[in-house]
Amino acid sequence: MRINLYIPFFLLFVLGARGQNNPLIAKDSVAQINWVELQYKNMSLEEKVAQLFMVSVASEQNDAATDKVAKLVEKEGIGGVIFSKGGPVRQAKLTNRYQSKSKIPLLVGMDAEWGLAMRLDSTYAFPWNMTLGAIQENDVVEQVGYQIGKHARRLGVHINFAPDIDVNNNPRNPIIGNRSFGEDPKNVAQKGIAIMNGMARAGVLSCGKHFPGHGDTATDSHKALPTIASDRQRLDSIELYPFQELIDEGLSSVMVAHLNVPSLERRDGHPSTLSRKIVSGVLQGELGFKGLIFTDALNMNAVSEFATDGEVELEAFLAGNDVLLMPEDVQKAKNKLIEAYNKGIIPAQRLAYSVKKILMAKYKVGLHKYRPIEVENLYGDLNEVGNEVIYEETMEHAITVAKNNFSLLPIRKLDNKKIAYVHFGDDSGTTFFKTLAKYTKVTKIDATDIAGYKNALKDFNLVIIGFHKSNESPWKPYKLSKNELFWLHEISKLRTSNTILTVFSKPYALLDVVDFNTVDALVVAYQNSDVAQEKAAESIFGAFGARGKLPVSVHSEFPVNTGSNLKPLQRLGYCVPESVGLSSQKLEKVDSLVQVGLDSLMFPGAQVLIARKGKVIYNKSFGKPTFASEETINGEHIYDLASLTKILSTLPLIMKMEEEGKITLNATFKELIPEYEETELKDVTVLKALSHYGRLPAWIAFYLDTLNKDRKPSPDFYRNHPAEGFSHKVADKLYITDAYKDSIYNRIGRQSLKSNRYRYSDVGYYVFKKYIEETYQKSLDKLIDSFLFTPMGLQHTTFNPLEKFSKEQIVPTEQDNYYRYQTVQGYVHDMGAAMQGGVGGHAGLFSNANDVAKIMQMYLQGGIYGGKRFLDERTIKKFNTCYFCNKNVRRGVGFDKPQLEDKGPTCGCVSRKSFGHSGFTGTYTWADPEEEIIYVFLSNRTYPKSTNTLLIKSGLRTRIQQAIYDSIIN
Repeated sequence: MRINLYIPFFLLFVLGARGQNNPLIAKDSVAQINWVELQYKNMSLEEKVAQLFMVSVASEQNDAATDKVAKLVEKEGIGGVIFSKGGPVRQAKLTNRYQSKSKIPLLVGMDAEWGLAMRLDSTYAFPWNMTLGAIQENDVVEQVGYQIGKHARRLGVHINFAPDIDVNNNPRNPIIGNRSFGEDPKNVAQKGIAIMNGMARAGVLSCGKHFPGHGDTATDSHKALPTIASDRQRLDSIELYPFQELIDEGLSSVMVAHLNVPSLERRDGHPSTLSRKIVSGVLQGELGFKGLIFTDALNMNAVSEFATDGEVELEAFLAGNDVLLMPEDVQKAKNKLIEAYNKGIIPAQRLAYSVKKILMAKYKVGLHKYRPIEVENLYGDLNEVGNEVIYEETMEHAITVAKNNFSLLPIRKLDNKKIAYVHFGDDSGTTFFKTLAKYTKVTKIDATDIAGYKNALKDFNLVIIGFHKSNESPWKPYKLSKNELFWLHEISKLRTSNTILTVFSKPYALLDVVDFNTVDALVVAYQNSDVAQEKAAESIFGAFGARGKLPVSVHSEFPVNTGSNLKPLQRLGYCVPESVGLSSQKLEKVDSLVQVGLDSLMFPGAQVLIARKGKVIYNKSFGKPTFASEETINGEHIYDLASLTKILSTLPLIMKMEEEGKITLNATFKELIPEYEETELKDVTVLKALSHYGRLPAWIAFYLDTLNKDRKPSPDFYRNHPAEGFSHKVADKLYITDAYKDSIYNRIGRQSLKSNRYRYSDVGYYVFKKYIEETYQKSLDKLIDSFLFTPMGLQHTTFNPLEKFSKEQIVPTEQDNYYRYQTVQGYVHDMGAAMQGGVGGHAGLFSNANDVAKIMQMYLQGGIYGGKRFLDERTIKKFNTCYFCNKNVRRGVGFDKPQLEDKGPTCGCVSRKSFGHSGFTGTYTWADPEEEIIYVFLSNRTYPKSTNTLLIKSGLRTRIQQAIYDSIIN
């Protein structure tokens, strides 16, 4: 029978306008109502009035300030606190302290529109609303809301004063701007609903603000009372539209702004917060809102100067607000409201209505069974890797291509591009530049005037301008300087180049650009965070398809919703492991394993790269070029790849020749080199040689025949300087006779076939090199560079690297005391390849991990990379086939394949479709089509001596591979 007493109140809250459920009702509504009524019944008048107040506190404040709030909690019984600046652990401890002193648990609020970092250090900042407004997929935005809500919940925050659903249709707005989702009311509503729903999933109340709409003003309400001059029809269609949409979808609360709105309140200069017509009439009556109503901060000049302390709070409550936020003087305000209640100015039903709504909200967020915040691991929980996953996804969806003349974006043909990067703005663009440089050679241009820019840019045919402004807060300056506006105009007029302008700032910066006719492409990234810079660069090169739309009008040429949908070009992107289903925590074992290798002196240094699903998720450098070096290895260092040359250089050319009918797998050596017709090698086929099933010798020590009796290079074969007939450079100050090339092939022809059919051999690749070069009348290094390396943007991949790179950038491979008698650095380690001038079919290639991964990704993608088809998918499948597995030969055609028995080249955890290769110098790469994983390991385990086999014996490379597969999230 007891429940009947509460039926009128229950119905009051359950039923709202249009029959929708009240946003404050919990799932266990009957228990909720009983709890609310019991609390209310046991409260004194003073305690009831105190519930209306939410006071401000900051964990960065001194003890005197925080103690003052503690007294308000304990002595006055206030209903809630709103936290401002400080740190998460300090705030958690303060919250626990205050809650322990409160008779009824406090409702804790925060302004955390883009995450706790809006107020707190050591917490995560998500993209601003303007950035989210560019996203076309609302489920992505909802994930942001969920993550923000999860953080708030973890910190004991029950209500986040978000989303900001102001329609920012005034570019000069000083306080909203980037806090708005944009100028399209429907888009603002959709994004607001997404944030609201995300926070609701996390158990946090939302708050739509700033009612009835703070977007169309150039006045900051913290300083003065702004006027919204719109007529009622415009308000309904623009400013009020998002509020109605969110109310219909279950908005928990609304914050009323301090605004002068003549079309809603006839009293000129009367703040909307204090207007009964606006709060009770429009918000509750016309829009049917039944949730909590908060005033904006009552200490803001726009309202605090309107009346004395206490009077403002009383007027706000009488207008229809439930919670009086940040009053100037709680004691005065509380006394004023009690006095008004006793005089009948505030009816008992009116007080009960607001206080019970507050209690309903407290129940809904779980305060009826309050537990203190667990401080342990708070920092880790608030800074989990999931934040990065969501941020990266958000920025990928937000990047907007507002202009794209000639389909310039994404950039396709890299072999005919000479690209310059020009930095504008007063914030860093380093991440943008470095990410651009991962795709191809990009030169940074520094100048101080237009003459300097014109002179420096005359040799480039593509100029990428990055405009970088501070990412610290949405209110930082965002405009182009006068000089930059002039430089942009002049640079983009250069007839020798195309211009791409990339804006890492509030898009309103573009309003100052008079003429866009000479700007060929415009990319808007909205913010200058490292992730925004990375994603902008990735979109320019087609790692993903840009699909954002401008959330505001930024120029007559670029109205709201401008944006091109660009298709990706299947180039590698870069992200955190969890984005592609790998665990960052488990991948830490890779770091540990590499460190074991360093500590055990397996190698001086290494690069390790892991990619999955077209994304590089791990690319780290370890150790030093040598054990005695002072410098450390970085991603720009290049390694001697040794036998990786086979699958990264020679094999792609053979595959292309097979497609063109210039070679077949059944072709014999005598067909490739007629001189071999009378040798034992004559019937060895391409298929068998590439599968290491041709009974060829493993290798031939050609160099031994060129040493004198002292085992030093003989003057009969070498010179210490280039001379006529001695043009092939073997090492520093060591040139071999050109005639020795014939000796190499003659000696190969004299070889006898071995008895055992499976024998790993380099010899076949000498034959393939000769055939390739004679077929095309061009050297192998030039052929592969024009076919693959340059079009793919492989700027670190080359034979004879000293022709392109400084010696310091090239990792040394050995201190040779048996042939060259010097440190081998910048010259190929393999003796046979060195004797061919550094270009061998089996060795000679140098590169870094990032470039190796690109070629392996091309294979995984069936021969396509960067929008260009290099090889047919059927060709790759043909060569990635084990034709002699029934003979216990695991090899594919050129590619190594997983072991057939217990031991072999992999961890045993990869799929049968996987393929790769290893190199003598300590290199390894593997690709798995089933898991879409690429793994690259580069080291110089041969330094200082190639007799160091610790890396090989340890199985470290495949143990790392196992760690990668163990990190897959099921």
